[in-house]
Amino acid sequence: MTEPFHPDLRLAALLTPRLDLSPRLVPVVRRLMRAVARARPRRDVEVRDVRVPGPLGAPDVRVRCYRPRELKAPAPALLWMHGGGYMLGVPEMDDASCAATALELGIVIVSVDYRLAPENPFPAALEDCYAALRWLSDEATALGVRAERLAIGGASAGGGLTAALAQLAHDRGGPRPAFQLLIYPMLDDRTALRADIDGAQHRAWSQRSNWLGWSCYLGRPPGDRHVPEHAVPARRSDLSGLPPAWLGVGTCDLFHDEDLTYARRLSESSVPCELVVAPGAFHGFDVIAPRAGVSRDFRARYRAALRSALFG
Repeated sequence: MTEPFHPDLRLAALLTPRLDLSPRLVPVVRRLMRAVARARPRRDVEVRDVRVPGPLGAPDVRVRCYRPRELKAPAPALLWMHGGGYMLGVPEMDDASCAATALELGIVIVSVDYRLAPENPFPAALEDCYAALRWLSDEATALGVRAERLAIGGASAGGGLTAALAQLAHDRGGPRPAFQLLIYPMLDDRTALRADIDGAQHRAWSQRSNWLGWSCYLGRPPGDRHVPEHAVPARRSDLSGLPPAWLGVGTCDLFHDEDLTYARRLSESSVPCELVVAPGAFHGFDVIAPRAGVSRDFRARYRAALRSALFG
């Protein structure tokens, strides 16, 4: 049998287990993530936390802003949503990547500390992200941001929120993002029902975790016949009119098939979508093995697409 993993990732794959979450494990993993994701100050990037008005009747939303200190003129911006299966994560865990991307591209990045399930099921996280998008657009001048050059992006569940946010903003006639960056996005709850996935080549995120994540977020088992509008991006029938997209995923990722289907549907709906498939790459590979050649190439490609969208 052919080795499924990219040569650059074989050791990382060997050392990275599948993450089989249970309800009892979620609080434990949260504590571990908060402990590891401590602020990493940089001299060349200003990082500050801001409380912005939340959705009606909900708490304010914390956003974490990254701005290169040498950035003088109004700049494009990226609204970023962290991953974590809709149940886990904090903006601080992306400090290094957000700061590096902001510095390399010369942009402002605003990362959303959205509410997590199961304590806060849909639509809490998505409404928090929409509130942050509205704030970023409304306060663009004061923030030194170009309102017409706002992109949205995220990884894993953050990528799912990005896709849902693009749909929600379109339907509400709200701020229109110039671009959506979808990094191995979690888009379709129906993947959790697939019996043909044995999971042998998956790392970091498993079918068991996927089932739990969607159940917590939706407040019902995944695959239910009826789900609320905007809760599951892949369930939307009409994708026309959405912002141009870049979508990247690995061949060993649980989300591979659903992501390729979504990219194809965007293109068929006349939404420009660049699809990048990383051979032999598992979920989160670019974070777990950031120095691997395939990870560096993946990162360079999505940053190039973001640069083109925001400065082209």
